[in-house]
Amino acid sequence: MTASLGSRLGLQERDLVAFVGAGGKTSLLLAVGRELAATDARLVMTTTTKMGPDQVPEWSDLCRTPEEVKAALDRRRPAFLVGSVTTSKITGVASELVDRVFGDAAADYVLVEADGARRRLLKVPAPHEPVIPASATLVVVVANTAAVGRPLHEVAHRPERVASLLGVTGDHVLRPVDVATVLSAPTGGLFGVPERARVVVALTTAGGSDDASAEVSLRLEPIFRIERVVTIALDRLDRPNQ
Repeated sequence: MTASLGSRLGLQERDLVAFVGAGGKTSLLLAVGRELAATDARLVMTTTTKMGPDQVPEWSDLCRTPEEVKAALDRRRPAFLVGSVTTSKITGVASELVDRVFGDAAADYVLVEADGARRRLLKVPAPHEPVIPASATLVVVVANTAAVGRPLHEVAHRPERVASLLGVTGDHVLRPVDVATVLSAPTGGLFGVPERARVVVALTTAGGSDDASAEVSLRLEPIFRIERVVTIALDRLDRPNQ
């Protein structure tokens, strides 16, 4: 029997999960959310950055206040907490509000997209990123290994920061060791992670496990701060109409 995505990511009872990095955060958040919603868990999803308005699933209730969140949970409906909504974007909420929603114990799980990457495959955050709630218990650091074998400037968000971390130029063709270095760096994938939070790296792919993902995973396994590394094929995630 195939393990659930949540179990592969190491979800525990009552987690606040922050998704950071690049290359599939929203897809992973929604896939985990669908799994949890199917178990009748009291679920809150949100973002501390920005999302497209089409990314709020129909199987959740759009909420703008903690009171609306509580009402949705009382109806046994997943809640999607936002700051504001326009035709072009959703503005997220302050990380302190996410802490408050998690702290009031009404939710079993809170899933938050805490980083932006403009659909790129790899990133090194700017000093103001990511926006991870202080009470996060699990941080999922995401990168897409399709970046391997391609020029850095083509696939990286904030490519100048990736190049600086690696000591290369923007034309550098990325290798598995480069992706592993970015993900495990204190100024890269681990930047801003709360000290007590568990850390899982999710290597996303276009389809199945590949040699690049295997090599990146092997290089990350000795990193003490990283609890586990999983490879996830984005095109195999269940994606019903939203």
